Amino acid sequence: MLFKIYFSESDGHSGSSHEDDKPPNPVSFSFMVPKKEISMVPDMGKWKRSQAYADYMGFILTLNEGVKRKKLTCEYQVSETVEKLLAMLATLDRWIDETPPIDQPSRFGNKAYRTWYAKLDQEAEALVTAILPSERHDAAPEIAVYLKEAVGNSTRIDYGTGHEAAFAVFLCCLCKVGALRMEDQLAIIFKVFDKYLRVMHKLQKTYRMEPAGSQGVWGLDDFQFLPFIWGSSQLIDHPTLEPRHFVEEKVVNEYHQDYMFLECIKFINEMKTGPFAEHSNQLWNISAVPSWSKVNQGLIRMYKAECLEKFPVIQHFKFGSLLSIQPVKP
Repeated sequence: MLFKIYFSESDGHSGSSHEDDKPPNPVSFSFMVPKKEISMVPDMGKWKRSQAYADYMGFILTLNEGVKRKKLTCEYQVSETVEKLLAMLATLDRWIDETPPIDQPSRFGNKAYRTWYAKLDQEAEALVTAILPSERHDAAPEIAVYLKEAVGNSTRIDYGTGHEAAFAVFLCCLCKVGALRMEDQLAIIFKVFDKYLRVMHKLQKTYRMEPAGSQGVWGLDDFQFLPFIWGSSQLIDHPTLEPRHFVEEKVVNEYHQDYMFLECIKFINEMKTGPFAEHSNQLWNISAVPSWSKVNQGLIRMYKAECLEKFPVIQHFKFGSLLSIQPVKP
């Protein structure tokens, strides 16, 4: 069962790997600093056959199933680790306030972002150590790499779906080492990922970050993808809201606090001017799909094709002991 592979259970009797009867928790890893493994287009086959690809997609789909038909405002457990993650994200948020944009001739890519990023670069390992249980502190150097990769590129001052994926990998790694557990599923998306999204929106707005690898109006969104997948899952079988409604500003304003999909549409409406069909053509097309379950299935296929199978995105991925480039075990 997917849950058991990606989430450790707090009672410790069913969090074991499905390969053999290892002790359920902790699983043993030889932690290492992750590095790039996909340097040429022919390496993409290695990525698609890897344990990393299987683990990553499994994690995304497990969470997709977990949030189905649930509102952001529903009740769920908030564990100590989740509270620590929220505190960490609040710290990143505070650093934005402490690092205002500078006056510069160029409208985009405010260089104050580099000052903000340098702070994270310096503090990332300590931030991650504070989240991990004491017996897992040795995992901090490996997991911290994904946190640093999750907030954009300090050279180009851009942000895209590869950075977003790094944050999902960061969360997946926390599950693998037992810091996050099976019962944290809803809080992972509704609390942690939602807060991450708000911090990224603030970064993008404050420092006028460029979209990384943007496809312009033909892309789904300049910056994000995962909240559209999970957000469409939340809306499956909704009694009144259909895909055609999300292009109506009144609907978005009324329901954005309950649904991640509409939260993202609200941000697009704030950032872009002109007719929705012109600035967000792909989303406009999606609004014509008859049901949310079809939207959800289509977005998962699109995510694989447009993000996970694109060399310009995957060449930046880093692999270690937790996200392994080794082929999936038969």
